[in-house]
Amino acid sequence: MSGQACEKWVIEGVKEDGQRFRPSDWIERLSTLLATYGRDHRIHYSDKVQPVVVGGVRCLIVDESLKDENPAAYEHIMGFAKANNLRTHIEDE
Repeated sequence: MSGQACEKWVIEGVKEDGQRFRPSDWIERLSTLLATYGRDHRIHYSDKVQPVVVGGVRCLIVDESLKDENPAAYEHIMGFAKANNLRTHIEDE
């Protein structure tokens, strides 16, 4: 491991043309793919795929390290974003 921090992708709930993406629950659907339920009976999102709100826009944060740890999940999520023309960018640190 190089010691370099992994990049995180932000997938916005907005399409490249500026329209909000529907269905509105797409973030929950994708983020629960890798989530677990804790002993507290609450959902615990993976640290690799997390729903967030950035600037009032619902987004999904995807840690680049998911590509090595679970390539199928990474390709599914990133492929979904591309197929639906969702805005994506690297998270600003």
